[in-house]
Amino acid sequence: MAAPFQLSFSSSFLPSPLPTTAKSAAAPPLRRFHVLCSAASSTSDLPKKKHWKAGEYPAQIQTSTTQLPKRRTPIKNIKKKLDNKNNAKAWVNTVTESLSDAIDKKQWLRALQVFEMLKAQPFYRPKEGTYMKLIVLLGRCGQPGQACQLFDEMLQEGLEPTAQLYTALLGACCRSNLIDKAFFFLEQMKALPHCQPDVYTYSILIKACVDATRFDLLESLYDEMSERWITPNTVTQNIVLSGYGKAGRYEDMEKVLTRMLESETSIPDVWTMNTIISLFGNDGQIEMMERWYEKFRDFGIEPETRTFNILIGAYGKKRMYDKMSSVMEHMRRLSFPWTTSTYNNVIEAFSDVGDAKHMEYTFDQMRTEGIRADTKTFCCLIRGYANAGLFHKVISSVQLAGRLEIPENTSFFNAVLHACSKAQDLMEMERVFKRMKDKLCRPDSTTYSIMMDAYRKEGMSDKVYDLEQEMQGMIAKTESEDDVGDIEDTSPDVNQVLSV
Repeated sequence: MAAPFQLSFSSSFLPSPLPTTAKSAAAPPLRRFHVLCSAASSTSDLPKKKHWKAGEYPAQIQTSTTQLPKRRTPIKNIKKKLDNKNNAKAWVNTVTESLSDAIDKKQWLRALQVFEMLKAQPFYRPKEGTYMKLIVLLGRCGQPGQACQLFDEMLQEGLEPTAQLYTALLGACCRSNLIDKAFFFLEQMKALPHCQPDVYTYSILIKACVDATRFDLLESLYDEMSERWITPNTVTQNIVLSGYGKAGRYEDMEKVLTRMLESETSIPDVWTMNTIISLFGNDGQIEMMERWYEKFRDFGIEPETRTFNILIGAYGKKRMYDKMSSVMEHMRRLSFPWTTSTYNNVIEAFSDVGDAKHMEYTFDQMRTEGIRADTKTFCCLIRGYANAGLFHKVISSVQLAGRLEIPENTSFFNAVLHACSKAQDLMEMERVFKRMKDKLCRPDSTTYSIMMDAYRKEGMSDKVYDLEQEMQGMIAKTESEDDVGDIEDTSPDVNQVLSV
């Protein structure tokens, strides 16, 4: 057994530098990132650019002005398959593929619309897998009400619920912080012989409690798991470990680590390592992050791509570009690929300080290497250009996101609202806010904070008051959705499930 693992914050271990590599002529793209070593360039002397015109966001996409990289001609057999697929006239293939495409692109509203079209066809038969994918999608897109309604429709179609379907529904509630509703579904599961909760069900609930700092519920969940002979696994313990760390409860975090070392089912792994170093990295405690990185290595835990991405993100936030570049070189030397998260961390580092030059250079290299950008990529780009005062490039970034079909979530709209506020364009900010609501994307506290700050700077106290009232209404609506009494009107009760 490994030596006792002590979580001591007065450790005698000296922070060990991360491994670096010598210059190599074999990897020229790698050395290009040595621009990261220089301090973020000042953008104060950049020429002022014309702001967007009224109503220009969302601008109409002109596909002819910016050409995307051409795809290579497919080989003969693949091209033949694609031609056959494109020539197919069957309505069945079209609807099912459209549904799959909408789910893959996380377009929940379009997915529901296509699903309604599918149900209207004579060949339609309800399938558990289809409902599972849709419920998971709705949960990820912050639509727990739609997930509950879909679950109810599934029961009406004669499908029997399963533990997996209930866990997906429970997870959809947890993602929107509807903990009471999640516990309500847990009680339903326990009342059904074939839908008993498992370790994954409890892990999702535990994560929701941790995220909401409801640590008082953790012990009761652990006790309930013990009564049901369900042993917490490493994933469950890592969730609790992360929650205690974020809350600054280091003594409780040490107890969890000790239990993990004494257990045979929840021993520390690379995720444990990632959890600990990310806690210190996000808190800006670089020396402690490096120290624990070396400690976990001494325990025989090898890093992975995510581990290095955590280190890169932490160094980037502290503007330690030398070490950020060193980790990226180390990844190349060990044949770890640079991923979307890797590039996002570098782009975010330059975005925060408005270094448009290096941010743009990194994004160009990302696309050159064929790494797919995601919503966070464009959030960072939009904020970075706004911080640099390059508002015309905010528009081009939004247009490019549209061409690449990047999902527009709350964070995306918040980034555009931030740009409007920076440009002092309140009319455009209101248009973006309206579009956000039209897209059924729920505003959060950051959304209202950005807008209220913009109105305060202009002395528009009446607008600030209206937003405060609207925000309170949103909070009240969320609380009403979390009320168990309302749940019984819109979701299946135990008797209804048993009768199916």
